[in-house]
Amino acid sequence: MMYVCITDETGTILVHKNLRTNPDDFTRAIEPFREDLAVAVECVFVWYWIADLCEQLGVTFVLGHALYMKAIHGGKVKNDRVDSEKIAQLLRSGMLPEAYAYHQAMRSTRDLLRRRMYLVRRQAELQGHIQNTRHQYNLPAFEKRIDRAVNREGIANHFNDPMVAASIQIDANLLDSLHQQILFVERQITEQVRDHDPVGVQLLRTIPGIGKILALTILYEIGDITRFPKVGNFISYSRLVKCAHESAGKRVAGRNNKIGNAHLKWAFGEAACLFLRESDQAKAWHQKLVSKYGKAKALSIIAQRLGRTAYTILKRRTPFDREKFFASLR
Repeated sequence: MMYVCITDETGTILVHKNLRTNPDDFTRAIEPFREDLAVAVECVFVWYWIADLCEQLGVTFVLGHALYMKAIHGGKVKNDRVDSEKIAQLLRSGMLPEAYAYHQAMRSTRDLLRRRMYLVRRQAELQGHIQNTRHQYNLPAFEKRIDRAVNREGIANHFNDPMVAASIQIDANLLDSLHQQILFVERQITEQVRDHDPVGVQLLRTIPGIGKILALTILYEIGDITRFPKVGNFISYSRLVKCAHESAGKRVAGRNNKIGNAHLKWAFGEAACLFLRESDQAKAWHQKLVSKYGKAKALSIIAQRLGRTAYTILKRRTPFDREKFFASLR
């Protein structure tokens, strides 16, 4: 079900009722008002279908930022009827905090790439379980890395107890299956990127340490780089800067650190670690930062710098320039 509230320009409620979550019911409800209508929806996981429907109908769609909509979350009374009216009034007054409605053309590929991240995490958990089990029984280390399928052949024989061996064999079978699914996902995404922005992926890969998967993650999580007017907007969205609150000259650490894109934060954090592997100049710069700020903040600074670099590369459509990058650090 979904609660629909339609108001005129004065705020008078014209329609306020509960509907089935059905495209036909929604279309009939808004039909008398389609000439000058904007539809606002709070950013919860079910907004995809209604955004696509509005695009088909030629109706303006606005996605409300759930974490910024304090008029709803802070209310004394909160239910679907009240929320729908508040969303309508916020939209009418021009005070609805907007979130970015990711375009339909690239959205499904982005979600498939996020699904790959889920599979990779499950893969890491299974590998960790195998290693932890080995430690539990104080057995010698595996001769080769178990992240490779060929090295997992007969891995259950490493354990004497038949029940433990059965558990490890289950892990090995699941790892083999997950590996095939991850390869399938990567093939699908690689084919899709040819129709979206293959040049953008290649430009991002010119940054030392950023490979195919990180480049794809950054590209698809951004969607359209022009939606960020300045680099500061981008690094804030990527959670690469700390939130701060200031009042009467006093500055304190702010809350709302989860506002932004967690996937971009992860991608640039990974890129920072890999960047240090690829460049001796980066290692020297890292040592200076560590001596001044400590290890954790040093990596955060490098991640933020890489975020700025990625923004500039995609905005100007130019490859990574090593000399300019390190010259700017002096």
